[in-house]
This record gives sequence, C-alpha cells and structure tokens, in this order.
Amino acid sequence: MTRRSLIAAALGLPALNALAQFRVEVTGVGLNQLPIAVAPFRGQAQTPVALAAVLMADLERSGRFKSIDAAASALDETSRIDFAQWRSRGADALVTGSVTRLADGRYDVRFRLWDSVAGQDQGGQAYVVPASDLRLAAHKAADYIYEKLTGERGVFSTRIAYVGQTGRQFNLWVADADGENAQSALASPEPIISPAWAPDGRSLAYVSFESRKPVVYVHELSSGRRRLLANFRGSNSAPAWAPDGRTLALTLTRDGNSQIYLIDARGGEPRRLTQSSAIDTEACFSPDGRQIYFVSDRGGTPQIYRMPVSGGAAERVTFAGDYNISPALSPDGRSMAFITRTGGAFRLQLMDLGSGAVTALSDGGQDESPSFAPNGRLIVYASRQGGRDALMTTTLDGKIKARLAGKGGEIREPDWGPFLTSA
Repeated sequence: MTRRSLIAAALGLPALNALAQFRVEVTGVGLNQLPIAVAPFRGQAQTPVALAAVLMADLERSGRFKSIDAAASALDETSRIDFAQWRSRGADALVTGSVTRLADGRYDVRFRLWDSVAGQDQGGQAYVVPASDLRLAAHKAADYIYEKLTGERGVFSTRIAYVGQTGRQFNLWVADADGENAQSALASPEPIISPAWAPDGRSLAYVSFESRKPVVYVHELSSGRRRLLANFRGSNSAPAWAPDGRTLALTLTRDGNSQIYLIDARGGEPRRLTQSSAIDTEACFSPDGRQIYFVSDRGGTPQIYRMPVSGGAAERVTFAGDYNISPALSPDGRSMAFITRTGGAFRLQLMDLGSGAVTALSDGGQDESPSFAPNGRLIVYASRQGGRDALMTTTLDGKIKARLAGKGGEIREPDWGPFLTSA
C-alpha cells in the first residue's frame, strides 16, 4: 500500500509497483559551476568518516560546484596556501581542515575556506562532536561553504524522511539529506505512507494501517511519542502541514467520497474545505498559507487545482496531459513540482506558476512524490533508474541528478525536512 496506490484506487486507476534500494552517484553537467578543491582533512584516516569526501559530495549534489582533485595534498586549516598553484589547477576555491580525537572520545573538527582567485581567507568553523555526529559536522561545513560562495543557505545538514519496506516489515526512516545515517522512527508490520514534516522539524505526520484502516498520527521524533490525529469513519490520509504548524490538511472519506478537510494540529473536529462530488486528495499549502493545492478528478481526469484556505471556488492549475498528481510547492511559492503520466510513464515536472511554463526534469518512467529542499534549489523524489529503484535529487533545471544512499528494501514517498530550528 502506497500513497499512489491509495489515490489510484480512489480514482479507479492502475498503480505502480513499490520502489527499492538506492545508492549514491551524481550525474549530469551543469552550467556555471564553481571549481572547488577539498583537501583530505588531516587526521581523517583515523576516523570512521572521510569528512572531505562527504563535504565534496554535498557540494557536487547541489549542482553549483565542480570538484577539482586534491587527494594528494597535505594541508590543514593552519597551512600556508600557495594560491598560484591552486589557480593553475583550475580551483577557484579551496577547503582545508583537520580532525583530532580528544581525550573524552569526541572529535575536534576544523576547516577553512580559501578564495584562490583573490588569495583570501574566507573564514572557517570548528565543531566538537561525538563520533556519531562526524557526518553532521561535514554537512555543516558544506552548509557554511555553500552559503559563503553562493549567498544562499545550504541544506546539507537537514534531514529527509521516507518509507521503506523489507519483506512484511515497514519502517519510517529519518536520514541525512544525502540518505546516509538512516534511523528508524517507527517499525510496523502494517503499511506506513505519506510522511510529512512539521514546519519546526520536530515531528512527522504520517498514515498508518496498523488498525487495519488508514489513520493519521503525529510522531514526535525526539521522544518517540505519538498521538492519533485522525481516525474518523472511512479513510484518513494524505496529511499536509500549514506553514505555521497549527493546522493540517487531510483527505477524509467520512462523508462519502474523498474530500479535503482542515484540522487543528492538536486534534478535534475537522472542517471540510472542498465541496465536490469528485475525488479530491493530496493537498499541500502555499508557502504563505493562504491557498491549498490539491488533486481532483472533477474535470474527468486527475489534475491539480488550487483554492483559498478560507474556502471558495477551485481553479485548475494543470492542463497538459490527462494525469497530473502529487503537487509540491517551492519555498518561494513560484514553482510547483508534480508528477505527470505520459504514455504510461510517470515523470517529474516543474511548473512556473507565474507563466504556466512546464519543464520536464526527468525522462524516467516511475517517478513519484517530489519534495523541495528548504532552500528551494533541489527536489527529492523516488524513481527507478538504470533498472534499479532509487531515491533521487535533481536541480531545478534537471541537469544534475544524484542517486542517494539509503537502507535496502523497497523505498517510497520521500519528504525533505525544514531547516532545523533551535530548541
């Protein structure tokens, strides 16, 4: 049971098979990539994590950087840099660093960013972390470097959630943004679908079939506590958080066919939003919280519509093709990712909401569940690539794609978490 199969069943359409294991690899060539060298961190050979490799992989996945080989360099954050040498090797920027194990077993991670063209020190940071957070330290370093060199916030220390299935066991996984370091938030012998991050990054809403019907829970990640949010008559599915975290949109069949409802995040009686005789499902909020985008077959085939959260008339958004589902809005509200069916193939698309122009981001055939990174520069989605199931990221022009690392088994329905807030 997947979100797509649930939608397909409601719409009377065929569903795809589930997705499976994935691995890391970056493909494609982007325009205007900044050439950068990341030297091996001094001392990293004595640690369980190759910090420089993790950092460089983050930067490459963003599509904004091109790797310049620095494997043979013996440098750290205190080294005197021969900028002319690095310019001659084609590196506009250089990262050096070190990692030292402390007496208490933690690690002191330090790095520095250099502008090879201007011959300037661009600053650096230091982190003291347990061994379990060495990858996080590398991701934070990548965030710092990305922001220094692009002026935009990096997303490498954020997290993704996805659902995995091995045999008859289902897991709700929470992983680093590169798919590594996956931790199981919930294991169940019954299906789990539609994970959705709360805006503060501390909780996930999801649908569980453990009571032999789809019901919605909200799960606090730090404590493992969860509470039942929606267990009304019929099906309860497709949770989506409002940007302020106070409200969720749900798809309920309590009054007959699938319709969109709004419910307080603390629970209570839901308010019906859509009032159609069609199947309405897969809601998501606009970033300002004023509109709901959703899928409906009210025009005869599944298409994406939008309407005010306060209620009112629904406006059709997609017109090309006879099957468009799974809307996801960019953080700036200017773009919408979605899945279209073309000749039996399900493919990731990106629409400019101002002009209506649509760009195909994938030439695959089994894409599903797009979700934007919190800086809006990447999209994560599930797919099938090279005969293997995969969790993928893509840049907004579709030129740079990465197959992420992750747990084995069937993989589906990724959702990219927000920037983490302070406790």
